[in-house]
Amino acid sequence: MDRRYSVLFILKGLLWFILPVGFVGWLLGYFWATLALALIGLAAWHYYYQYKLVDWLWHRRTMLPPSAPGSWSYIYDGIYRTQRRSQQRRRALARLLRRFREASEAIPDAAIVFRKDGSLIWCNKLGQFYFGLKWPADTGIRLSNLIRYPEFIAYLQQADFSEDIHLPSPVREDIELEIRVMPYSDDQFLLMARDVTQLKQLEQMRKDFVANVSHELKTPLTVLQGYLEMLDEPADLPPTMMKKAVTDMQAQSDRMRNLVDQLLSLSRMDVHRTDIFDRVADIPKLIAAVEQDAQRLNHDKQHTISFDIAPIKIHGIEDEMRSAISNLVANAIHYTQAGGNIKVTWKMAVGGGVEFSVQDNGPGIPAEHVGRLTERFYRVDKDRNSKKGGSGLGLAIVQQALEHHHSRLNIDSVVGRGSKFSFRISEELVIRD
Repeated sequence: MDRRYSVLFILKGLLWFILPVGFVGWLLGYFWATLALALIGLAAWHYYYQYKLVDWLWHRRTMLPPSAPGSWSYIYDGIYRTQRRSQQRRRALARLLRRFREASEAIPDAAIVFRKDGSLIWCNKLGQFYFGLKWPADTGIRLSNLIRYPEFIAYLQQADFSEDIHLPSPVREDIELEIRVMPYSDDQFLLMARDVTQLKQLEQMRKDFVANVSHELKTPLTVLQGYLEMLDEPADLPPTMMKKAVTDMQAQSDRMRNLVDQLLSLSRMDVHRTDIFDRVADIPKLIAAVEQDAQRLNHDKQHTISFDIAPIKIHGIEDEMRSAISNLVANAIHYTQAGGNIKVTWKMAVGGGVEFSVQDNGPGIPAEHVGRLTERFYRVDKDRNSKKGGSGLGLAIVQQALEHHHSRLNIDSVVGRGSKFSFRISEELVIRD
């Protein structure tokens, strides 16, 4: 406030108003009447500028105050300065909150801030993705009403957060979460949740790895060993037998190389911890490259392959998505009888998200095998020497890649009618242009 504005300043102003008016009234012989009329006018003048003040505060959208003389100019300017300071503080606070939210979105875990009574204050994108929360729509609702797991509700009620808990995701049961809660302020808490599904699966995979690999390598190594023993005396082998030996050893060598390549691919996926929200996968461009590979692979089978691809990008790991898509397309070409029809689509799905599918009119898969196709080393054709059978790792690679993108492989197959392999990417991962 201006230092000149004080009680003395107000009294001086009032005195300089009354003295001239009183003097004029005394000259006219109507001192009290003139003084009363002047005071009434002064009150009306003040009420007028009070009305302008209320109109400015409640009805006008501009921050600039109306012009006013005398003491009202101090009032208007004081309110204007107060509003400016308040606006600057709000902007500074908004910048601080924006930086906090940007930082919280960058962490690879779900973050939820809630009050001591359990009501939700804020959550990041992963918090919405893992728990199905809607922010800011769910603001103020208790977490116990949003996450309806008895273990979680009891964990909140006991208020002892020294130990973490493990729960399946309320909206994605294939994801297991490790949940930790820590004090955030006097009456607020911060909940952190991370996906530990892969860590638990990895332990079991390691146990099965040695047994499965030794079983898969036993057959080709036995074949190679048998032919090598025959080649101890190559002069005694007829040319046809020699040619067959070389051909079979080359085939078994290729088979072992492919097996090792696929195992290395799975191994890289097992330990992959990249946050998919930090990456962009250009699926249409990726499928265009797969289409070129498919035409070369289709040279002998001469299938009719059609592609219906929407221009939709997603958050994801492009190498893993390409591996999943190329495996599905290659399987359709490989297992469908010559001259078949294969349709590949990538489009928005009913109910949200985007769906990829490969549909063929091949021989189909018996129902008893469908549920186990994504198991490592599982094959419908149990003959490991069959030219038609693969290593049993292709669909395992597909499933592993999809799990990193919080999706799963769906298989719809009828014997004699063909098969449809598809997966859906949730709308949280879809990039909106």
